[in-house]
Amino acid sequence: MAHVNNNASTSTPLEYQSATGRLNIFGFWIFLGAEVALFATLFAAYFALQNGTVGGPLPSEVFDLNNTILMTLILLTSSFTSGLAINEMRRNNVRSMIVWLIITLLLGLGFLYMEISEFVLLVHEGAALGTNAYWSSFYLLTGTHGLHVSLGIGWIILIIMQVLKRGLTPDTAKKIFVSSLYWHFLDFVWIFVFTGVYLLGMVS
Repeated sequence: MAHVNNNASTSTPLEYQSATGRLNIFGFWIFLGAEVALFATLFAAYFALQNGTVGGPLPSEVFDLNNTILMTLILLTSSFTSGLAINEMRRNNVRSMIVWLIITLLLGLGFLYMEISEFVLLVHEGAALGTNAYWSSFYLLTGTHGLHVSLGIGWIILIIMQVLKRGLTPDTAKKIFVSSLYWHFLDFVWIFVFTGVYLLGMVS
């Protein structure tokens, strides 16, 4: 297991203890800015097309709000466990960090399972991707978010494998921290999806 550089300030988080790590984290914030622009565009398209429901069921007729609330709670809990993993990382407790990361992954997989199950049910109810403009924009927005969650899960798995192989170093700590930022961002986006798509859709 690799050890922290003794010359680094103990008050500086491990992920910030190298110039490369600091630059990479700063660069990732810029990347998240581009992701914000992407989802802002998808939300704009969704709201522009939200009245294009001719030929298909209304969202209020097919949405299961209880299911969506459970999905939201699962994803928000995964954000909390991701934060706990970062806390354990900064305490140099690798085993606990990995446990919390695995719990985060399991919660993320649970969210994806529920989302895919919802898509299957919606299609069965006549709300498919090609049904009308509304449902096309719905699947584009929620599907893009789900794809990002899938990528986040794969990314965190690879990082866990690197930590098990190389130990907790400034480089692996930086990767864990950046993946946590990404995960929090996806939870943040989902809050807007839950509010703008599901809650408003139930009163349409």
